[in-house]
Amino acid sequence: MAPQTVNIGVVGLGRMGKRHVHTLVNRTPRATVVAVCTNMPHELEWARNNAEYKEFDIAIYEKYEDMLNHPGIQAVWVSTSTDVHAIQTKLGIQKGLHVMCEKPLSIHLDESQEVIDLAEKHPDLKVMAAFSRRFDASYRDAAKKVLVERTIGKPYMVRSQTCDLLDTTGFFVRYATRNGGIFVDCAIHDIDLTLWFLDNPVPKACWGTGTLQHHPELAASDDVDNAVGVVEFWGGKVAYYHCSRTQAAGHDVSTEITGTEGKISVNLVPRANNVIVNDKRGMTHEVQEEYWQRFEYAFETEANEFIGSIVNDSPVPVPLKMGQKVMQIARALQSALWSGEVSKWNEKGELIYEGKKETGMNGHAK
Repeated sequence: MAPQTVNIGVVGLGRMGKRHVHTLVNRTPRATVVAVCTNMPHELEWARNNAEYKEFDIAIYEKYEDMLNHPGIQAVWVSTSTDVHAIQTKLGIQKGLHVMCEKPLSIHLDESQEVIDLAEKHPDLKVMAAFSRRFDASYRDAAKKVLVERTIGKPYMVRSQTCDLLDTTGFFVRYATRNGGIFVDCAIHDIDLTLWFLDNPVPKACWGTGTLQHHPELAASDDVDNAVGVVEFWGGKVAYYHCSRTQAAGHDVSTEITGTEGKISVNLVPRANNVIVNDKRGMTHEVQEEYWQRFEYAFETEANEFIGSIVNDSPVPVPLKMGQKVMQIARALQSALWSGEVSKWNEKGELIYEGKKETGMNGHAK
C-alpha cells in the first residue's frame, strides 16, 4: 500500500537546497521533511540555528550515508553540485528510497546511464530528474496550445534563452568549475522545452559559439559567460539557444515556438510584477532578480507532483530517460563550442561525430 505522506530528506543546503526544504515544509502537504544533510561547515551552522528546522524537528546530518539511515526516511531530494548527483542518487536507490535529483543526473553520459539502469532494476521506486520549467503554469499553457489545441499548426522552430543576472560575488565562477560548461548548465532547460514542444524530435546536428565579456577567469575552466547554440533536428525542425551569465537587468528567460500557422511566446518581456513606473525616463518596470522569483511556483508544483507519484504509485511526471537525451544534446553543444566543429547524429539518434576540446587563441574555449 502506498504511503499517505512521505518522509523525505534533503541533501545540499546551498541556495537551492534551502529553498527546496522551505517548499517541502510549507507548500507540500503530503511531504514531511525529517532530515537534511550538508558537509559545508557554514551551512551546518546555519541549519543548526534555523528556527524552522527546530520547530519541525528536522534532523541535521554531516554525512549523506547517515541521513540515508535516518529512521523512517522514504525519499531523498538531491540538491548538491552536479558532480555528485549521480553517486548520491545511486546510493539513495540502493537504500530502497525514492529519489528526486536536481538536473542533470551527471555531466557524464555513461554515469547518468548507470543511474537510469539502476532505477530500471527498481521499478517500485520513483526516481526523477528535476526539469522545473515543465511545471510552470505559462509553459504548461503554451504546451497545451501547441501540442493539444494545435493553435499554431505544426511546430518547427524553438528560440529559447536562459540569461542570468551578472554575478559580482564570485559564486558563479567558483561553481563553473563543477557545472560542465555553459550549455550544460544554462541551456539544459531550454533543450528540455524544445523536446517537449517539438514532440521529442531526433537531433541531426548542432553548433555553438561563445565569448568572455565579464568573467575572464572562466578561461581556466574552458568556459565562456555568453554563448549561442543551434540544433537542427531530423524532419526540418530547428532550435536556437542564447545563454548568458551577465545580464544587467535581471533574470531573463523566454521562449518562442513557431509553427506553420503562428507563433507562441512565453515571457519575452520579463517583469517582476504588473507595476509600471511613469516618469521622466519613460515607462519602466522591474525584472525578477533570479530564477527563483520566476519559477517559485513551478518548483512547488514539481514537489507536489513528485510526492504525488509516490503516494499514488503513479509514473513520475518526467521520465528519467528524457534527461539523458537532454544531456546528450547539451554535451554535443558544449563540444561544438570547444572544437568549433559541428556535432552530428544519424536518423536513429545515435551521435556519430563530436568535436574534440581544443584551447582557443584568446585563452578560452574556442
